[in-house]
Amino acid sequence: MIPVADPHAQYLAHAAEIDAAIRRVLDSGRYVLGPECEAFEKEFAAFAGVQHAVGVGNGTDAVHVALRACGIGAGDEVITVSHTAVATVAAIELCGATPVLVDIDPIHFTMDPDALAAAFTSRTRAVIPVHIYGQPADLRRIVPMARERGVFVIEDCAQAHGATFEGRPVGSWGDLACFSFYPTKNLGAIGDGGLVATNDPQLADRARRFREYGWSTRYVSATTGTNSRLDELQAAVLRVKLAYLSRDNVRRQAIATIYDRALASLDVVRPSVRPDATHVYHLYVVRSAQRDALQQALAQHRVGSAVHYPVPVHLQPAYQSRLKHGDLSQTERAAGEVLSLPMFPELSREDVERVCEAVAKASA
Repeated sequence: MIPVADPHAQYLAHAAEIDAAIRRVLDSGRYVLGPECEAFEKEFAAFAGVQHAVGVGNGTDAVHVALRACGIGAGDEVITVSHTAVATVAAIELCGATPVLVDIDPIHFTMDPDALAAAFTSRTRAVIPVHIYGQPADLRRIVPMARERGVFVIEDCAQAHGATFEGRPVGSWGDLACFSFYPTKNLGAIGDGGLVATNDPQLADRARRFREYGWSTRYVSATTGTNSRLDELQAAVLRVKLAYLSRDNVRRQAIATIYDRALASLDVVRPSVRPDATHVYHLYVVRSAQRDALQQALAQHRVGSAVHYPVPVHLQPAYQSRLKHGDLSQTERAAGEVLSLPMFPELSREDVERVCEAVAKASA
């Protein structure tokens, strides 16, 4: 079976360097918030085009810490999308804030700026656009809309490491940005990891203090906080992989080009790249009105696929009927039609062609 993602293949591609990095940490005796984390934060900040980076425990925590750095809590509203991993909404609720969900545009699957414009209220404190699948949201419209209202922009970049919009990296447009290093991400750890990025030194300081009990001085909590720290082992592994991230993203784009050409005449809708954007294809997502049948047919040809995401957040049992939202018809339609094909840098040309052949047979 050709998998949708293969973190083990990425480990094998860099095994010697990763093993050496792990050994370096083990030999150092420093395992939490040490020199590897500090170095990774600086290196990733440079990569993302920001001044400050704060390593945290995972991507959900990154959103939570970013919101707390903005002072967001009970009584505040945060606008985001329902077509996202539930982590985005879970992090908002961790703050005690109220998620407000808006629809997506049907072409790029990202936040619809017109829907956003209609969702602002006097209680809105932040907007979280999600750069889904590796595709940047429409930051040119979203950011000024929030700025005019004095509302924070927190970019959810969990699936978009290295993507750009109008020549600028995602993560450098808003007040803060949040990254996940879950093993399947474009930049993946060997466990959980996350990061908050910003150009604002005050927000960076608040995030840094909040991730470790509100400490400015060890054991003295100047403010309240939590425990969410990027450990040294993950930071060391991420430093190795960061050196290859741009190359790996180019490989993802090359695979996407092969898919685009092979699927052009088939009865599936291929991904569309937003003008002036660089898509880094965390996932290669097609649409089909016969999605379930297509997925079953691919499995018969030993081609893996996945649905990101089958149930929008507002329809999930834990959230249904209690989240604030308007019309989400495009979100609900997408949930019934999207299908992710295999996409990772180590995917061979032969396997890419096998995937294309299987989709062609399944669509015949």
